[in-house]
Amino acid sequence: MSRKKTLLIGTFILTLTGMISRIIGFFYRIFLSHTIGAEQLGIFQLVSPVYSMALSICSAGIQTSLSRYIAAKTAEKDKTSALHFLVTGTVFSFALSMLAALILYFFAVPLGEGFLGEPRTVPLLQVLAFSLPLSVIHSCIAGWYYGQNKTGIPSLSQLLEQTVRVLASYVIYMIFLSEGRTPSALLAVLGTLAGDLVSCLFSLIVIRMETSRLSYRLRTLIHPGHFLKLLLLMSYPLMANRVCMSLLHSLETVLIPGRLEASGMNAPEALSLYGILTGMTMPLIFFPSTITNSVSVMLMPDVARNQASGNRASIAHTISRTIRFCLFLGIFSLGLFFFFGDSMGTVLFQSTEVGVFLRILSFLCPFLYLDATLASILTGLGCTRLVFLQNIAGHSIRIAFVWFAVPLQGIKGYLTGILVSEILTTFLRLTALYRKIPFTFRAVPDLLLPAGAMAAAAGCTLLLSHFLAPLSLPPLISLFLEAGTAAGIYLILLGPLLPGTPSFRSPGSSTRP
Repeated sequence: MSRKKTLLIGTFILTLTGMISRIIGFFYRIFLSHTIGAEQLGIFQLVSPVYSMALSICSAGIQTSLSRYIAAKTAEKDKTSALHFLVTGTVFSFALSMLAALILYFFAVPLGEGFLGEPRTVPLLQVLAFSLPLSVIHSCIAGWYYGQNKTGIPSLSQLLEQTVRVLASYVIYMIFLSEGRTPSALLAVLGTLAGDLVSCLFSLIVIRMETSRLSYRLRTLIHPGHFLKLLLLMSYPLMANRVCMSLLHSLETVLIPGRLEASGMNAPEALSLYGILTGMTMPLIFFPSTITNSVSVMLMPDVARNQASGNRASIAHTISRTIRFCLFLGIFSLGLFFFFGDSMGTVLFQSTEVGVFLRILSFLCPFLYLDATLASILTGLGCTRLVFLQNIAGHSIRIAFVWFAVPLQGIKGYLTGILVSEILTTFLRLTALYRKIPFTFRAVPDLLLPAGAMAAAAGCTLLLSHFLAPLSLPPLISLFLEAGTAAGIYLILLGPLLPGTPSFRSPGSSTRP
């Protein structure tokens, strides 16, 4: 099978399972918002950056390094060395995660009360400490399959994890009710632990079957230090990037409730608003990014292989097609959230604030979806330090807006900061890519035509809403009909420019971004 077909199939599998997982996760967020409420959802969101930082230290750089080295060794038909990298990286990451889990568990009180400023996060951090080693093992094994462009196992594992998380949370919720206890954020982290446990066990079983099939013997790993050194040399800048980003994100998270209080809110109001933004609004905004995230995961090893073979033309073509695809998706999402944001907030979450946030953040979509894929391409080209500096610039702007703008403008100051930082990082990535690999960008088909198609789709949907109004349909049905109509019209109008068509494949004339 050709690399192009492998990339497309892998992306499709990741996208499909990712979309299913996002749908499950989306309804899970609705479930949490209705059962534990916005304030508890805000508390749950508070612990996420701390856990993400610990996970980044233990596995973020290692997984990416594993993926690249395994891809290289697989291309050389050296599966034994590829498995040596997997074993060495997994053992090292697991040992690191055990140390991090002990720190997270025994220092949960100073972290929760001192750093996060919320005592109710302490038991959540202690539960998540048990989840950390499980996530690390699953992450490293996923790196093995990503490096070979085999996305079926990681995708199935992700889907299994999400399903178990939701089912476990529901069971715990019913137990809480039967015992007369008020449901809290604890049920969400217990669900996370259950999901991580099942996905870890599944990954271990599958990789054990694979090593048996390849007749791999651990005793052939004579010099693990050699493999570990190579992994660490590559993973160090990646890990530093992720850890620094996690630190900045943690600082941002910690500051937001306090700066909201400085704008005139009390503590429960600030946590509730933070929960509405991060637990309800942002999952909707990120929902379409399932597709671009899948592309990103598959692009990095593919770009690395093309660079190693000196195929710059293929990389330039990949960049051009990626930009066009991300703009198609981003402009559609912008229109969808802008025109239907109010209805989505009211129908799905019974919250007018969600609708307001969606309309503001809709302008984020084209830049947000481009950002992840461009960063993945730059990483595949070996520009990890550059990506690191770009990320620091973006997060620094967000923190500055949190500190200075939120007390003056409230939550809208933070939303403005998100938009400004995302626009800046996207511009920096595009400029850096063009300087390294000149690529093609056509403003009319890539930007203006999607914008016109979305405007036409929105106009037609507005007419449809007038016809649906006398029917008195349930709000959810009306929302799906209108949004589905907009999507259908958008796809029809842009049909000749979609992936797989000659117009999409042809780069055309070059225009510098």
